[in-house]
Amino acid sequence: MDASTSPSSLQCSYSFEDYKKTADWLLEHTKQRPKVAIICGSGLGGLADLLEDKTVFPYKDIPSFPTSTVQGHRGQLVFGKLQGCECVCMQGRFHFYEGYSIHKVTYPVRVFFLLGVKTLIVTNAAGGLNTAFNVGDIMLIKDHINMPGFAGQNPLCGHNDDRFGVRFPCMSDAYDRDLRALAKKTAKEQDCDSFLQEGVYCMLAGPTYETIAESRVLQTLGADAVGMSTVPEVVVARHCGLRVLGLSLINNKVVMDYESKEKANHEEVLKTTQLRTKDLQRPVSQLVCQLSFGNQ
Repeated sequence: MDASTSPSSLQCSYSFEDYKKTADWLLEHTKQRPKVAIICGSGLGGLADLLEDKTVFPYKDIPSFPTSTVQGHRGQLVFGKLQGCECVCMQGRFHFYEGYSIHKVTYPVRVFFLLGVKTLIVTNAAGGLNTAFNVGDIMLIKDHINMPGFAGQNPLCGHNDDRFGVRFPCMSDAYDRDLRALAKKTAKEQDCDSFLQEGVYCMLAGPTYETIAESRVLQTLGADAVGMSTVPEVVVARHCGLRVLGLSLINNKVVMDYESKEKANHEEVLKTTQLRTKDLQRPVSQLVCQLSFGNQ
């Protein structure tokens, strides 16, 4: 890992030319021209395995790209076709808690924009705060609470380049209403609607799981699920004008009782994900198939 991709480079900032250099390198090394990008959360990299005519790039080989350091994140960019639609999948994302700057965490999204991507699908593993949710449910994200953003850690802080988006982007429509409706329709057609939920995702910086008091606060704020990713990527995607669909796989129910002996842990998160991965892949695959007609 060189200095340009090291988590220790906390104060790095990027120019339009930096993003373009990475995008141009990728365009030179693959004939695929994706219209849909999928960011795969912990243990959800199997979505990329569905692609046909694949071209795979380890992150370490891509100029200026960060590298994944978390178990369950393979660390490679996969280009290919999903149900005939050209896509690019991130098998492994980057997190604030790994020591990366918020700009590094979101670096790939602007690269996707320059590749010509129009729609971003983000997936994650999350803890369930809503008492009506069960482990294994899939939550359509309808809104988010950006806790790091409250503390000034917003990926849009700093100089604004109008070639990406406006200085003050709207976030009240961060998660596309039509895409959510299409996801619900597709889930019903795939017999997945029995475990499909909809709610608000809250991002914390991590890497610690929430205390009981913190979980109760988040529930009071209106959060239905909590995790350590996704929101920065969504903010940058919307800044670039991409449509966004977000999906959280509920891997554990957040501990809310001081008498409970339950403890959240990453191994259980990955185990639950493995059991539900195929159920998540089916509706996403069919949804992308329908998206392809509007994105050609």
